[in-house]
Amino acid sequence: MLTVERLTKWYNGIPAVRDVSFEVAPGQVLGCLGANGSGKTTTVSMIMGLIEPDGGIVRFGGIPTAADMISFRRHVGYVPEQPHVYPFMTGREFLQLIGDLRELPAHITSSRVDRLLAAWEFSPSEYDTPLSMYSKGMRQKVLISAALLPNPDVLVFDEPTSGLDATSNLVFDALISELAVAGKAIFYCSHDIHSIQRTSDRVIVLREGKVVASGTVDQIKATMASPTLESAFAGLLADFDAGRAARALLESTR
Repeated sequence: MLTVERLTKWYNGIPAVRDVSFEVAPGQVLGCLGANGSGKTTTVSMIMGLIEPDGGIVRFGGIPTAADMISFRRHVGYVPEQPHVYPFMTGREFLQLIGDLRELPAHITSSRVDRLLAAWEFSPSEYDTPLSMYSKGMRQKVLISAALLPNPDVLVFDEPTSGLDATSNLVFDALISELAVAGKAIFYCSHDIHSIQRTSDRVIVLREGKVVASGTVDQIKATMASPTLESAFAGLLADFDAGRAARALLESTR
């Protein structure tokens, strides 16, 4: 069980995240929606120990993760929002490095790396092509593979489908479902409302660093009296009007 209790972060007196709380149990997918600047990535960064919260606590199995962050990270696969890789490495070399850092036996790493790349339909020659030659989508597949490589108990995804084509997006959605069936706890942040709706057992919506909605997709739609999660999300942004914004953009060119 991954438990987040009242996480809070301030920057220069401005709250980026305020009292965010949720739980993700094994076999569950918690989707997280929010506009740019809503606090999604800051929340993920606090969970992963990349930034220190100003308040609140993260627990894994009931134990505060801050007490032993290294131990917690052994159980987590993480895909960050920004695809940072070593461009001089090949896809195979990068994943082998991840296996070494995760202290996996070399033969297990080698077998898993080849199978992961093959599952994404990389050609054998692409295994040993420098990452600098990969498309954005290919690099994203490598990062997802790196998160899966150690077979972790928890998956934390922050915009994991950025750069993926339509087919690969469908594969990722199916992967989320398979991971849940395998008993993984999954926290999935995305701008892709339709993917969140297809894959998540529950959803939280962040606005200005606060949770403004939480529940199943049907519960959120019912609360907002909206026929779709997309329209419910728009309603939760209060003064948001997509049509008005689009017209303003168009008028600015005239």
